[in-house]
Amino acid sequence: MEIHISVEGRHDLAGQIYRQLRAGIVEGRLSSGTQLPSTRDLATQLGVSRKTTLDVFDRLLAEGFLIARPGSGTFVAEGLNRLPAQKPSHARVAQHASETAHSTARAQPVWRTVPDVLSPQPTPGTPYDFIGGITDKSHFPFDVWRRCVNHALRVQSRGRGTYRDAAGEPELRLAISRYLAFNRAVASNWEDIIVTQGAQHALDLIARVVLRPGDVAAIEDPCYPPARACFAAIGAKVAAVPVDADGLIVSKLPKNARLVYVTPSHQFPLGMPMSLARRVELLEWAQARDAVIIEDDYDCEYRFEGRPTEPLKSLDRAGLVAYVGTFSKTIFPELRVGYMVPPAALFDTLRKARQIGDWHGCSLTQTALSGFMLNGDFAKHLKRTHKLYAARRASLLAHLRGDLARWFEPIVPTAGIHLAALLRAPLTEAAVIEAAREESIALHGLAPFYVRAKPQPGLVFGYGGIEAEQIDTALGRLAKLLPRVESRT
Repeated sequence: MEIHISVEGRHDLAGQIYRQLRAGIVEGRLSSGTQLPSTRDLATQLGVSRKTTLDVFDRLLAEGFLIARPGSGTFVAEGLNRLPAQKPSHARVAQHASETAHSTARAQPVWRTVPDVLSPQPTPGTPYDFIGGITDKSHFPFDVWRRCVNHALRVQSRGRGTYRDAAGEPELRLAISRYLAFNRAVASNWEDIIVTQGAQHALDLIARVVLRPGDVAAIEDPCYPPARACFAAIGAKVAAVPVDADGLIVSKLPKNARLVYVTPSHQFPLGMPMSLARRVELLEWAQARDAVIIEDDYDCEYRFEGRPTEPLKSLDRAGLVAYVGTFSKTIFPELRVGYMVPPAALFDTLRKARQIGDWHGCSLTQTALSGFMLNGDFAKHLKRTHKLYAARRASLLAHLRGDLARWFEPIVPTAGIHLAALLRAPLTEAAVIEAAREESIALHGLAPFYVRAKPQPGLVFGYGGIEAEQIDTALGRLAKLLPRVESRT
């Protein structure tokens, strides 16, 4: 019988045949003891030279996949039949449940309780998408960034190929410390900064250093879902604590919480800042229990009204606040650069944890970013995008307070690149989202951000990735659509 092997073109013929035969043996399609065609017959079948098939058989014989029996022929070697055959990828998907039941490779049970983390992704084929967490790359100065990268390449070409400090490049840490001191009143030396692969990486490092399986980690409710997933993956008991107009309700915190995660400057996703009184109360609570507070200051750069609120870190006198920030909301998420200013007592351990996990981040990117910041280009970029997002925010609020006021109650944040709006009865999230989709408008509900609290129906309007003109068009359509939705509910 002819063996099924496909050969394409005339390039690397021996390699093509070898890979297909080897795969057939390893995957169990060619079982132990199966006799293969002779090298002459196989060469004739495939239209290649006999030398090509001889080379393939010699290699498989040398590797132990085939055995030659003088006078009988060439056979698949014994032994591999003791291994279970690997199913094709489509079969793995279709038979996931049965494979899980029989497989000896198992993840730790805690992963069954970890919620899925879905990255914000624009809705395909939808020109009007109010997804949150997205920035507008079309306004980023890529020509300037290219010069910074080229300079970083020249710097690296002059150095030796060595591993770098797990805490990050000194120049970038210096740039970040100056930026935080000027823009956020967070006093820090450059040696207090640890550069990370985004804010999520910082959360993971802090959780791994601070928490043991079974420890209690408190989060806001509603919350940032990836933070909840991060703490659950450590094996922590995640306690969802309600929020009100002043932020996290400190009196509702579990007394045995080892870690508290908050977004005080711009509560995610509702948007209100934590009041000063509540910040002081939280710091006092943590000091009385030696608990660590993670302050996620994820988009504080874009403040549009009111006076800046004091970061928890600037009020911390007991060394319990780990301040976390990211460039994902100011540059773009693909950059994968964030940072933290941890309590001094945790710095060395966190640097060690970073080194154990991935040694250090990309020094080329860090060097380029340090130049972008220290040369003043980052500040210019923030100034430009601040005006851009301010116009989009104004357009969004004009509609929510105008032709959409009958159906929405906006929670107006002082900062950020998204805002939440509550739906007035009898509208429901599902009904509004489904009806808007028919008009090529992608809306996103508040319900997925809640853990235990009963959410009031509402939507999250991200305006980082949608132009002001598109906002006007989309919300104008929505205003005409909602009366029909209302009549059906």
